[in-house]
Amino acid sequence: MFDYPTLKIIWWVLVGVLLVGFAIMDGHDMGVGTLLPFVGKGDDERRVVINTVGPHWDGNQVWFITGGGAIFAAWPLVYASAFSGFYWAMLAVLWALFFRPVGFDYRSKIAHPAWRRTWDWGLFVGGAVPPLIFGVAFGNLLQGVPFHFDRFLVPTYTGSFWQLLNPFALLAGGVSSAMITMHGGVYLAHRTEGAIQARAVKAAVGAAVLTVVGFVAAGAWLRWGGIEGYAISSALDPAALPDPLAKTVLRDAGAWWINYERQPAIWVLPALGIAGALAAAALVAARRTLTAFVASSLALAGVIGTAGAAMFPFVMPSSTTPSASLTVWDSVSSHLTLSLMFWATLIFMPLIVFYTGWAYRVMRGKVTVEQIRANTHSAY
Repeated sequence: MFDYPTLKIIWWVLVGVLLVGFAIMDGHDMGVGTLLPFVGKGDDERRVVINTVGPHWDGNQVWFITGGGAIFAAWPLVYASAFSGFYWAMLAVLWALFFRPVGFDYRSKIAHPAWRRTWDWGLFVGGAVPPLIFGVAFGNLLQGVPFHFDRFLVPTYTGSFWQLLNPFALLAGGVSSAMITMHGGVYLAHRTEGAIQARAVKAAVGAAVLTVVGFVAAGAWLRWGGIEGYAISSALDPAALPDPLAKTVLRDAGAWWINYERQPAIWVLPALGIAGALAAAALVAARRTLTAFVASSLALAGVIGTAGAAMFPFVMPSSTTPSASLTVWDSVSSHLTLSLMFWATLIFMPLIVFYTGWAYRVMRGKVTVEQIRANTHSAY
């Protein structure tokens, strides 16, 4: 049995793994949805695009649901504070996601061009909006979120929805959108051929360049743009029971770089984000699409890991009451809950990976226009 401080670290890592898994698995089909109206020039071509992800998209939602469930169970204070502060943003994600199941299921039910074009743009919204909003949320976390607790640890959010749409957060949203579009373009290039593949390659390369430029710009803004980070200045007992108000937090312009100064090895994460995106662009341009998908996945892990490593141990900093900021040490569930969830994850995570890998292996190969025309009554 792990001790309490160790479990707190383990669950920080596990939540990070789930977020990366969600970005890689659900991200590529969202990226395909984002590209759908642009890489498919006719109904047959758009059906090809849809059929590359149609059999898998709902299974990939497991990563999204599991990630949300893990945050609820492992970090209940983070879940409560984030979903109250980001309420309208989360609703926007939910409304956008509505277009995915109905779009996949209803698009091919009627052959009328206007009907199908409408659902094509619905799938675009369902693929493009969530990554943008998730990126904006991360941008706000790096700046601090305006919330505080009362003496009963009830969180109160004092900001507004429009306050979330600040310039740095929008840049972070752009980075998120670009990297998910890159990932979807690489996957689409792997599953298609001919004109569709050529357009997917062009989109993936362009999105990879935007990812690198935006990622570097966001890092420079954090370092020299006057955005203050957070640092714990008081003594801290990692084994103590959760109490987010039992610490003192200072804000400093260089605080988000402290971990990189103390542990130079974690510079591998931003390097991976940049090198992975550039490698994905070069490989997909050379039509080495499977290797490009691996490189793109590593880029996503590097970008997300860069933000997580910079913020550690903070999970949700407070801009109005810094001492109320939620960290790995003081926003978690009980020792027993973390232990039970750890063993459940150890059992079920390999099962998720196994059936996902099996499904992709069974339905591997190119999707072509000829196949689509020969199967006019297929589901998608």
